[in-house]
Amino acid sequence: MQYIDLHVHSCYSDGTMTPKELVDLAIENNLVAMALTDHDTVDGVAEALDAARDRNIQVIPGVELSCEHTISPSRKKEIHILGYNLDYTLPELVETLSEVAKERDNRNRQMCENLNAAGFPIDYESLTARFEGTILTRAHFARFLMEKGAIPSIDFAFKKILAQDGPYFVSRKYLTPQSGIELIKKAGGMPVLAHPLLYKMSVSELHQLLTEAKSYGLLGIEAMYSRNRGNDEAFVRKLAQDFGLFITGGTDFHGTNKPDLEIGKGEGNLRVPVMLLENLR
Repeated sequence: MQYIDLHVHSCYSDGTMTPKELVDLAIENNLVAMALTDHDTVDGVAEALDAARDRNIQVIPGVELSCEHTISPSRKKEIHILGYNLDYTLPELVETLSEVAKERDNRNRQMCENLNAAGFPIDYESLTARFEGTILTRAHFARFLMEKGAIPSIDFAFKKILAQDGPYFVSRKYLTPQSGIELIKKAGGMPVLAHPLLYKMSVSELHQLLTEAKSYGLLGIEAMYSRNRGNDEAFVRKLAQDFGLFITGGTDFHGTNKPDLEIGKGEGNLRVPVMLLENLR
C-alpha cells in the first residue's frame, strides 16, 4: 500500500521546516504525495514543487484558509477551509492573501503590545526578526516566549496566555466561509473542510455549517486526521456520505511546533491511502 499526507505546514506559516525539507522528509518516509497547506499563504508552494521535480513524489499545491463561521448572532467560530490543486499564482488569490496577512500583522502588533505591557519579554520587532519571512501565528508567539524562558511550553501558552478568551488575545477580521470557498474555486481548486471535530460544535451545528458550506461549493471533508479518537473517523465519514462530500486525510504536520506528530503518520498510527488522491482529480 502507498500512502500520502494531504495536510502539511512549512515555515512559511506556522511550521518549522522549509518546503524543500518537507519534501525530503516525505520521501524519507516513503510517501508518494503530499499537499503543502500553509495557513493563509501560498508563498512556499513553488519551492515545494521545485523540490519534488524529477523525484518520486507528487506535491499538491494547497492552502488552509482561516474563516469565521457565524453559528448565531452571539456566537462565531473560526474554521479552516483547505484548498487543493489550485492555481497558486492567480492574482486575486495572491492579493486576497496579502490583505489577510496585513490584517493578521495588525493583530500581532497589538498582541505584542498587550503581552509586553503585562511584563512578558516580547515586542513586535524582535518577534518578526526571529521568524523572518513567515506568516506569524500564535504558535510563533508561543515559541518565542518559550525560548525566552517566560513560559514552560507551547501548550501552556495556548491554554493560559494566548487563549481566545484570554486577556492578551486580539481578534481579527476573517474571510467568511463563502468568500474562502469561492476564492479557492476561482483559483481552480477544490475546497475541503479541515478537521471538523476540532471546532467542538454540536451535531446540529456541524450540520448547519456543512449545509451552508455545501451551498457555497464545498466539495470535501477531512475524515482521516491525527487527532481523531474512537469513532471520530466513522462519524466524519458518515457526514461525508450524508452531505455528498468526498473525504481527504492528513496529519496537520507542523515540525517541532507539534512534536508529537510525524509526517504521514500523525501520532504514529495514521495512514492515508494513495487512493484518496482520486478525489482531488
